[in-house]
Amino acid sequence: MSGNMNLTLKVWRQKNSNAKGELVDFKVNDISPDMSFLEMFDVLNERLVSENTDPIAFDHDCREGICGMCSMFIDGRPHGPKDGITTCQLHMRSFKDGDTITVEPWRAQAFPVIKDLVVDRTAFDRIIAAGGYISVNTGNAQDANCLPISKDNADESFAAAACIGCGACVATCKNASAMLFVSAKVSQLALLPQGEPEKQSRVLNMVAQMDAEGFGSCTNTGACEAECPKGISLSNIARMNREYLGAQFCSEK
Repeated sequence: MSGNMNLTLKVWRQKNSNAKGELVDFKVNDISPDMSFLEMFDVLNERLVSENTDPIAFDHDCREGICGMCSMFIDGRPHGPKDGITTCQLHMRSFKDGDTITVEPWRAQAFPVIKDLVVDRTAFDRIIAAGGYISVNTGNAQDANCLPISKDNADESFAAAACIGCGACVATCKNASAMLFVSAKVSQLALLPQGEPEKQSRVLNMVAQMDAEGFGSCTNTGACEAECPKGISLSNIARMNREYLGAQFCSEK
């Protein structure tokens, strides 16, 4: 069909977390430039199934850039060559006919490979469980107008809450640091009055859990912000560091 593309994919295949993985070449032909990257994988997997070959395992859910599951390292970048999008929002028109595209899973000790391009990101869930919540009292909800919040704080909290937990920040960091993710989750609550009751314990517990999961230290290179599909700001890391130092000081008094 005129305008369609023929591509070579180098895809990471790994049977399970204990198996040795390798890049395997696949030819995909007659790919429409209007397909999303995941739709292209759907076409490839349909062919593999018809050939009685194990399809390529990859994560996906909403396919609307919301869930954060479509974690693919494409040609050396999380979510591919475009800025500010997830893999499911990447379209094949971003590539050229005849291109060779290398697709790998997230690479991090704290994100062990489950199969092929699927990694275990439950470390993020355990970090959230350690402190990413607020107290809720029984009874009627308080009227929102009784909780004055400055416009600046509301905007910054909303921006931090945009984090979808995809793990691109970890995948792109040379130390596999989760500081951007954790700081976003700390910031969104630290900036609001609803987050005050657990303010100190939250940051101490979440940072402790982050370290226990095996994530590396922050490199301060800014690669995490550059590759984040939601543009989460590095300023959140600075805020979390201030919150952490303050909580440590109070706990030692």
